[in-house]
Amino acid sequence: MALPAVVIEGVAFWSSRLPGWDVARAVIRGEAAAPDAAAPRPAPTLLAPTERRRAPDTVAIALEVAARACNAAQRSPAELASVFASTHGDLAISDYMCATLVDTPTLISPVKFHNSVHNAAAGYWSIGTGSFATYTALSAFRHTFAAGLLEAVTQVACDGRPVLYVAFDIEAKGPLATIAPSKGLLGAALVLAPCGAATATRMRLRIDEQPGATPANSPAAALIAQNALAPCLPFFEALALQRPGLRLQLGERAGLDVTFD
Repeated sequence: MALPAVVIEGVAFWSSRLPGWDVARAVIRGEAAAPDAAAPRPAPTLLAPTERRRAPDTVAIALEVAARACNAAQRSPAELASVFASTHGDLAISDYMCATLVDTPTLISPVKFHNSVHNAAAGYWSIGTGSFATYTALSAFRHTFAAGLLEAVTQVACDGRPVLYVAFDIEAKGPLATIAPSKGLLGAALVLAPCGAATATRMRLRIDEQPGATPANSPAAALIAQNALAPCLPFFEALALQRPGLRLQLGERAGLDVTFD
């Protein structure tokens, strides 16, 4: 099954060793080495200072790449419907919640409880941007990036309007890290729109019943390999290297072919 073509108007990428799409693209192309020092966690500047201080890593990384993608696309964030995708959500807060419920259940932090829900980042984004546009929050375990991309493209095709797609994962903590491992912070975002922008990259998706995925093979791979969102890298390698396409694993018995022109 093939979906109508969309255009990619804006791209953002952030990890502690690849803090920005320009940096990541240069490393992927072999034009530059990654910075030796890890970048500090981004600060979600669109939030009020109080909310900014309380924002967990999931919110910080998601809002950073979302804002950068909108800026690259020259789109108003408040006007875009959005899709937020995360493999595990905030495992650090989940670990805190589980430990506190065992030891001192009456001392659960209301703020941490508030931030434990899977759509917390999307909620902060809508509050920070003053947006009344619809948003979707989803997870598909190891196939999360592909599933979120498919959802965002489907919304563009069905509604005929631009959509912001944001994917992110953070460091796993405590016992959960043994069954849901993830290291570091990684976020990526795209602004997708109906075809019409002559200078934008066109993208097409096709679903079939053949599993399999294009492997990552750039110098950036080792820098994010242990993050749960690492399966997104072949997509950004294809963009950076202007490859005609790639394949993402969509499920145990399905694949997602992505082509660019």
